[in-house]
Parts: sequence; C-alpha cells; structure tokens
Amino acid sequence: MEEPGPEEEKKEEEARFDFLEWIGQDTSAAVFTFLDHPADLARASAVSRSWRRFASNFTRIITKQAIASASESDAEHQHRAYMHLSYALLLDDPQDCIIRCIGASTTDNFPEETIQNTLVPTDWVAMMRPSYWSSAGHFDPAVPECLFYRLRSDLCLVQQINIQPFRAFFQYGDPIYSAKYVRFQMGYPKTPLPSQLLVSHDNEGQLAADDNYIWTYTSPQFPMLQESVLQSFKLPRTVLCIGGVVKIEFLGRVQKQEMDDLYYICISHVQIVGIPLPRELGVDPYKNGVVLKYYPDTRRSGVCHGESSGDDGRNSPSKWRNFTTRILHSSSARRLGWNQAILNRLFGAHDASEEEEEET
Repeated sequence: MEEPGPEEEKKEEEARFDFLEWIGQDTSAAVFTFLDHPADLARASAVSRSWRRFASNFTRIITKQAIASASESDAEHQHRAYMHLSYALLLDDPQDCIIRCIGASTTDNFPEETIQNTLVPTDWVAMMRPSYWSSAGHFDPAVPECLFYRLRSDLCLVQQINIQPFRAFFQYGDPIYSAKYVRFQMGYPKTPLPSQLLVSHDNEGQLAADDNYIWTYTSPQFPMLQESVLQSFKLPRTVLCIGGVVKIEFLGRVQKQEMDDLYYICISHVQIVGIPLPRELGVDPYKNGVVLKYYPDTRRSGVCHGESSGDDGRNSPSKWRNFTTRILHSSSARRLGWNQAILNRLFGAHDASEEEEEET
C-alpha cells in the first residue's frame, strides 16, 4: 500500500475540523444537554483538548444551576446536585489542596519546629535551618501524634496524601523520626475556625482536638517506611472531603533521641493531593449533618463562615506561606519581639467582624 504524498496529507489536514468549533458554543451546549448521564460528559472531554475545555466550562455551569435550584426538602434535587458536583471535579487536574495549617497535637520547640514548616516547599527555612515539624518527646512509643490542615475548599476530592519523614542529619547516625503507621480523617469543624494565617501557641492546642470536629471519613492504617523520602499513601478510593478539614494521625514511634532517651515523630513535608471545588460551592451545618450550598460571595463560603483564606488562587498561597514562615522564624522578628497578633495583622489575617464593618 502506497504512503500518501505531501499533497494528499495536506488535503486530509484541510478536511479535518473541530465539530464544536464548527457548530458554535451555543449549539454545542444545546447538544450536550441531551447527554443521558454525566459520565457521557466525562467521555466527551477525552476527545480532544478543546472538547475538554468546553466540557469543563459546561459542567461548571450546569453544576451551579443544579445546586441553585436544589432545596433542603427536595432529596432528588440534592442528589442531582451532588452527582453533577462529582463529575465536575473529575474534569480538573489533581493538585495540593492544603491552604493553611490548623495545628498539631504537640510541638517540641515552637516556633522553630512548627507545623507551618511542613508546607515549606524547600528543605530549609530562614538562617539555613532545616524545615520540619517535631512532636514532643515521650517515653512511650505508642503515644500518637496528629497534624490538622485546612483545604482550599469546603469540598475536595482527595486521592492521596504525601508525607516525608525528617532525617536529623545534625544528630549522630542521621536518625529518621518516622512513624509506624499513618491514618487520615476528613470532616468539618463544629464551629467556624479562626482566621489566623499562622499557627500560634494560643490556637494550636485548642484546634488540634477531636472534640472540635465531625469526622465523615476515616481511612485504614498505612505502614510508613523509616525513610526520608516523600511517601505516597493512596486512598482505597477517592474521598469527597466534606468540610475542608483533614487530620493526619501518626501511630507508633520508631526513633528514640539519644540525648534524652525519648521517642519523637518529625515530618518535613505534607501534601494532600486532590481536586478542590471552586469556593462558591460549600457546605453548611443542618440538623445532624451538612447541606450543599452555593455562595456567590466566596468570602462567606462554607462551614467556616468568617474564615478568610486571603486568596483563592492556586499558586500564590504557597509562596505567601513560605514568606511568612521565613519572617516568623527570622532572628529579626524575635529580636524585635513581634507577637502573634502583630504578625497576623501584618500578613493580612483579620477577623470577619472587622471586614463586615469595612463593607458597611
């Protein structure tokens, strides 16, 4: 069989066209409304990049329409809203969903070994100090530790959690302070979380307690290797985190510190990988659970009314976290005696009540 010549290839290329571009956006949207199931929309998005972009925008529109028309007393509409919600999320790419830290069960040396360090993308913070969180020491290796994180949205599809144990290269033998097992819980706070950007001595212990949250999902235990590498813990199935709070529980200590003969757990990096829904979609407490809500004003979205992230972008928060952590740990900040309230004010964290006064 003869291969096509240059002229024939040129004619074939000219004969090709994108069906969606040919019939136009409005007609394409009308055609897509005849799809019987949202899964058909997901299949259509796999045709080409242009179809993927169109399907993504189309799904966001019908998701908002479904949620806007859903009522708390109409179970069918609620089901339809959540169904469209799930498939809308499948059209985006996974990313790190953490927006900020909530707190840790214990911290050995605050703020040098704060949970904030687990979000720094590099292995070092200011003054060339290693970046890691450290628990308090215990004689009993069975004492667990927990880290709490706030996600970018009230609703996130979480696929896996990546964790890197810390190697103490400044100690003899370069010990690695990992845990035996890890477990994850997801849920929502019983009351709105405070709006502080940075974790402080005052709020860390108060917020890192199970009594403050309703957990809607608990994962199985995963074994953790005693290796200082980014270890991926893939969930058995993708989980819809309702409420935007994730708790990482470390079970069992494996490394004892030589100088005090106590067991510690130290973590360098944490990533919660998934797909956050736009902040216009959130959840509100209702009876013994929560209901899906649509908030045109994203500053008031979700179970964390009054909580403000300061930015709903996908890249800038991590850079801002890195900058604020470096300032907090700098010798200048400690020498000037900056307290937590001043740092929060400087970095833009403020109470919702003040924001409402400004709007009025």
